[in-house]
Amino acid sequence: MKTAKGAGTWFESLVAAYLAEQLEDDRIERRSKNGAKDRGDIAAVKHLGQRLVIECKEYGGQFKVGPWLAEAEVERGNDDAGVGLVVAKRRATRDPGEQVVMMTLADLASLITGERPA
Repeated sequence: MKTAKGAGTWFESLVAAYLAEQLEDDRIERRSKNGAKDRGDIAAVKHLGQRLVIECKEYGGQFKVGPWLAEAEVERGNDDAGVGLVVAKRRATRDPGEQVVMMTLADLASLITGERPA
């Protein structure tokens, strides 16, 4: 990749294509940027009737868990979604199914039950 922006765009496209294929839903795609009210990088992913906000991060294999989960939570709120999660690029593999997914325990409970914990 020539730039960090190019790497991010590539990774977002990779994640969107993988999810669209695996979930058999051609509505899943890279989301256009929303400025100050960002709603994540991938659009149209749902589970148990809840929208999922997916933030993609390609930082050369580095993981910044706290800041990234905080960003996903803000974006989850902006989208009024049930779950916010981060998909992070692992070093030394471009296989989309081998990337890392991060979320809080509250988001995991929401994903499993279909309802946001109080």
